Amino acid sequence: MSGEERAHDARDGLYDRLRAYEGKPAALAGRGKDPVNLPMIRHWCEAMGDAHPAYRGPDAVAPPTMLQAWTMGGLSGHQDRSEAYGELLGLLDGAGYTSVVATDCEQEYLRPLRPGDEITFDAVVESVSPRKTTKLGTGHFVTTRMDVRAGGELAGTHRFRILKYAPAARPAKPAEAVEPAESVERPRRPRPVVNRDNAGFWEGVAAHRLLIQRCAACGTLRFPWLPGCNDCGAGEWDTVEAGGEGTVHSYVVMHHPPFPAFDPPYAVGLIELAEGVRMISNVVGVPYDKVRIGMPVRLEFQRVDEELELPVFRAVEDGPAAGPGEGER
Repeated sequence: MSGEERAHDARDGLYDRLRAYEGKPAALAGRGKDPVNLPMIRHWCEAMGDAHPAYRGPDAVAPPTMLQAWTMGGLSGHQDRSEAYGELLGLLDGAGYTSVVATDCEQEYLRPLRPGDEITFDAVVESVSPRKTTKLGTGHFVTTRMDVRAGGELAGTHRFRILKYAPAARPAKPAEAVEPAESVERPRRPRPVVNRDNAGFWEGVAAHRLLIQRCAACGTLRFPWLPGCNDCGAGEWDTVEAGGEGTVHSYVVMHHPPFPAFDPPYAVGLIELAEGVRMISNVVGVPYDKVRIGMPVRLEFQRVDEELELPVFRAVEDGPAAGPGEGER
C-alpha cells in the first residue's frame, strides 16, 4: 500500500469501516440444492477428461475439486447471503468501487464427499485489504472463507477472493490528437493467473512450446497442470512437449457477455490433443459458424499484445457435421 493510499484511507475512514466487517458472516445456514450425486460427478469428469476409477461405481467419491460445485445456487441463486455481507458490498459500491472481478480461490479437502451426502455451509468475511491500485483500477480485495459440511461433518474449506474496484480511467486525448476509429488502441486482454503450480506451462508458451505434465510414477499425462497425479496421487512429474495436432472435441460460440477486448461472436473450443489430453482455447482460421466437432486443428502461438502470447488452434480443414456436443451462448 503506497503512502498516498494510506493517506486516502486515513482521511475518509473507509478502511476502518470496511475492517469492521471482518469476522462477520457472509452466508448463513446455506444448503446445497442437491445432495452429492453420480450424474453431476459424471458430467464433471467428462468435462474435465478425468477417467479416474475412484469417481465411478458403487463406492464412488466426488472429485475433491468439485467442492464448490455442491454449494452453488444456480441461475435462481441462493437466499443465504447475510445482511452483513450485503452491507459490506453496499459500502464499497457507495464509495465508487462498483466493479467486481474474482481474483483467486484456495481449497482444503478434509474428507471425501460421497453420493448421498447432504451439503451445508457457512461463510465468513475473512479479510478486507487496504486500498490497492491495480491495472484494472483502485479498490479493496475481499476474502471470504466457506466451511463446507457433509452430514454436519466438516468436509472442506473454500476461500474466495474478489476485487471491488473503480475502473481506471483512460487519459483523454486532445481533440486534434484523436486517432481514426480503426487505429484506436484496443483494451488489453485479461492476464492469465500464473502461480507456482502452472508457471512452467507459461514458461513453455513463452518459448513456443506446449508442455504437458507427465506423472513420474505412472506415466499418466495431465492437463491442465496440477500439483499431483489424479491417477496415482504421486507428486513427482516431468513434461512432454505436445506435437501440436488435435481435433475439436466440443465448442461453444460466445455471443454474451460482451467484453471490450474481444469481438463476439467467436468460437471457444475444447481441443483434444493427439497426446490424449484436452485443453480450452480459441479456434481460429475459420468463421465462428464453420467450426465443427471433429475438425482437425493445429497449434500456433498468437501474440495478443506486447506482453501476452497465447496458444490457439487453427483449423486445417472442414470437419464432419456438427454433433450434439456444441452450443451457443
